[in-house]
Amino acid sequence: MAKLSTRLQRFRTGSPLSFRLLAWILLFSSVFTLIASAIQIYSDYRKDLSLIDRRMQVVESGYSSSLSRSLWALDQKLLQTQMEGILSLPDIVHLRLRIEPDSELVLGDIPRNSQTKTHSFNLYHEGDESVKLGELTITASLDRVYREMKHKVGVILATQFLKTFFVSILILWIFRFLVTRHLSAMADYARDFSLETLGLPLSLDRPDTPVNRRDELGQVTDAINQMRERLNADLARQERDAAEIRKFSKAIEQSPSSVLICDRQWQIEFANQKFSQLTGFDRESIIGKHPAELNEKNVDSRESRNLWQSIRLQVQRVGVWQGEVNSVRKSGERFWEQLIVTPIKDNSGEITGYLILGEDISIRKRYEQQLLRQANYDILTGLPNRMLALDRLKLALAQARRENTLVGVMFLDLDNFKHINDTLGHDAGDNLLIEAARRISSCLRGTSTVARLGGDEFLVILPGLPGAEASSQVAERILKTFSTPYILNGQEVFVTTSIGIAIFPTDSDNSGTLLQHADAAMYQAKHKGKSAFAHFAPEMTEVSHERLQMESRMRRALELQEFELYYQPIVRTDTGNLHGVEALLRWNNPTMGMVMPDRFIPLAEETGLIIPIGEWVIEEACRAAVSWRDMAGRDIGISVNVSPRQFRDPGFTNVVMNALKRTGLSPQLLELEITERLILDNSIETAEILRQLDHAGIKLSVDDFGTGYSALSYLKSYPFDTLKIDKSFVQDLMKNPEDASLVRAIINMAHSLGLSVIAEGVEEEAQTHFLKHEGCDFSQGYFYSRPQPEADFERWLKTNHRVRIQESE
Repeated sequence: MAKLSTRLQRFRTGSPLSFRLLAWILLFSSVFTLIASAIQIYSDYRKDLSLIDRRMQVVESGYSSSLSRSLWALDQKLLQTQMEGILSLPDIVHLRLRIEPDSELVLGDIPRNSQTKTHSFNLYHEGDESVKLGELTITASLDRVYREMKHKVGVILATQFLKTFFVSILILWIFRFLVTRHLSAMADYARDFSLETLGLPLSLDRPDTPVNRRDELGQVTDAINQMRERLNADLARQERDAAEIRKFSKAIEQSPSSVLICDRQWQIEFANQKFSQLTGFDRESIIGKHPAELNEKNVDSRESRNLWQSIRLQVQRVGVWQGEVNSVRKSGERFWEQLIVTPIKDNSGEITGYLILGEDISIRKRYEQQLLRQANYDILTGLPNRMLALDRLKLALAQARRENTLVGVMFLDLDNFKHINDTLGHDAGDNLLIEAARRISSCLRGTSTVARLGGDEFLVILPGLPGAEASSQVAERILKTFSTPYILNGQEVFVTTSIGIAIFPTDSDNSGTLLQHADAAMYQAKHKGKSAFAHFAPEMTEVSHERLQMESRMRRALELQEFELYYQPIVRTDTGNLHGVEALLRWNNPTMGMVMPDRFIPLAEETGLIIPIGEWVIEEACRAAVSWRDMAGRDIGISVNVSPRQFRDPGFTNVVMNALKRTGLSPQLLELEITERLILDNSIETAEILRQLDHAGIKLSVDDFGTGYSALSYLKSYPFDTLKIDKSFVQDLMKNPEDASLVRAIINMAHSLGLSVIAEGVEEEAQTHFLKHEGCDFSQGYFYSRPQPEADFERWLKTNHRVRIQESE
C-alpha cells in the first residue's frame, strides 16, 4: 500500500497535468456515474411507489362497494374476510376501518422504523340519500422498495467504478504519449527562452508529418516560433515606439497649452506643467478628481458642474466640444480659457479616456471687449457711436409704432468748434467734447440716448414723447447748460451749440430720413445765429440739398478749372510803392455764378477738399508771380492763405517746395499767411513745419491778428516775419478811439518783436495817414485796389497811378 502511495506521489510530481487529467476523468466519470445511477434508481423508486399507489387505488375501486354493503348489513364476518383479503396484498401491512359513529376495526401491524405510505377513502350507502358509513385507511410498507434500491446502488457503483478506472488508465497513457511529454518539452524551451535564445526555434520529438503539423501541438509549435519572430520585430519596433513616446511625452509636458487626461469616469489621471502654471493647482492634488470639482469652493460650482455635464453629453454625441469658459485659478482669480475636449479611443474605437486642452485667452478677450466697445462706443466721450445710436433709434421707432407714441431726434453741432481746435489745440478740443457730452447727458432722462456721431456732432434720441413740444423743452435745457463757460487751458471759453429737431412719425417714419431732416434743421439753427434750435420744416430740405449740390460741384471744380485767383496789392504805407500781392481764391461756377470764399471754404475744410484746392492755389500763385517778374522787370512777392487743415496735412511742406521748384519762384518771394488760431496749437508738428518753411527761406505771416485768443507768448517762439492786423480793427480806427489804440498797440508790439506789420481793409485816405504816422509798414485794401482776376491785375500794374512800382526798395 505504501509502495502504491509513493508511485502516485511521484506520478503527481512528475506529470501534474496527467495527474490532474486522471483526477478530472475520475471525478467527472464518478459524478456522471452517480448522476446516471441516481436517475435510474430514482426512476425505479418512482415506479415502485407508483405501483403501490395503483394497488391502493385498485383496493378503493374494487373493495369500496362490497365493504359498504357488508358494513350496511352489519355482516362482521364477511367484513373481516374482505379486510384480510386486502391485507394479503403485497406491501399492505395495516388496515384501519373507522365505523360511524364511534367504533373501528384494525388489522395488521406497522413495523417499527419503517417508511410507510397511507391511503384513505370513505364508505357510503347509496339509497334515497347518501349515508356515510365509515372510513378505511390503508398503510403500505416501503421496506421492500428500499431494500431493492440499496442492492441496485451497490451493483451499479461497482460496475461503473471498474469501467471508469480502466478507461481512465487507457486515456491517461495515450494522453501522456501524445501530449504531455511534448508539453514538457515546450515548458523546458519556455524556461530557457530569453533574448539570447531568440535565434533557437522550438522542435518536438515526433515525426514531421503533415498531420502532425496541422494538429494542436504543431500549431502551438508554429505559434511559438512565429511569436519568437514577432518578438524580434516587436523589440525593434518597441525601441522606435519608446523613442516616439518619449518625444510625445516631452511635447505634452512642454506644450504651451494646458493638458488634462481623464479616465472614462472623467477622473483626472494626468496634468502637464502648463496646467499647474495656468491654474495654480499642483498635479498631485488634482489626480482622481473631476474637472468640475476644481471649482467646488466657489459660489458658481453648480454652474461648473452643469457646464461639464453639457460637455460630457456633447462629447458623447458629437465627439468633440470646443468653447470658451470663465475658469478660476486656485487663488480665486478668474480668467478666460478656451477648451477643446475630445475622447481618447483605443484601436477598436472604444473610449478609454478624455483629453482636455486649455489655453489662456484672457488677453484676447480683453482685446475683443475693447474692440466691441470701440465698435459701439466713442473712445473719447464714452457715448454710443453712430452704429449703436442707429440701432437704438431703430428700436425706439419700433417701440413707438407699437405704443403709438412720438420719438424726437435731435442733431447737435458745436458752434465754432473748429475755431477752438485751431487756436487752443486738439487737447483742449477733446476736453471740450468730453464736457459737452457730459452737459448734454445731464439734460436727458434715463430712457433717452445721447451719441457722438463724429467730430463735434451729437445725436439725441428721445423716445416716448407725449408731444413735439417736449423736445423743445429738452433743447432749451441743453442750450442753457451751454451758457456756462468752459475752462480750457486755464481760460474761460464760451461755446454754444445749434440743435436740429425732427419728430417721428410727423416728419418721417424711417430712421435715415429722420437723421437727414434733423441735420437740415440743425443747419437752419446755425443760420438763425447759432446757440439756437429749430424744428424741421419741409423747406429745409432745399437748403440741405443745396449744400449737397455745392459739395458735389466743388469736387469737380478743379477738374473743370472753375477755380481762379484774384489778386490784391500790398503796398508800403510810407512810400506807396508796391511791396507784394495777396492771392485770393474765387469759384466761378456756371450754375451758381461767382461763389465767395465764405460760402465754400468752410465746406471745403469740412470735406477735406481744401487740401487739393490749396495745392493748386499755391502753385498757381507762384506761377503768376514769376510771370509778373518778366512783365515788370522786378520781383514781386506773393502771399497765400493757408487753412489749418491744409497746414496739418503731412505732405504740406513737400507741396510748397514742389510748387517753388516747378515754377522757378524764389522762396523769399513766397509768403504763407497762417491764422492766429493755428499758432495757438502749440504742438511739435506745428513748430516743426514752421521751422522747415523758415529754413527754406519762405516768409511767414500771422493773418487776422486780434480776432482769436492772445498769441503774444507764441509770436516769439515761431519764426514769423509779418503780422497782419485784421480789417475789423482798421475800418473804424478813425471813428473809434479804442480801435485806434488797439492798432497802435499792435504795431508797437510787433515792432518790438522784430515783425513787420500789414494793415488789412484800408479803404480811406485818412486811414493811410494814421497808419503812416504810427509806423505801420504795409497796407492793403480797397483804397489801393479791389481783388482782380489775373488779366485785370496785370493791366492795373501797368496803368495805376496811386501805387508805384520801383526797381528796388
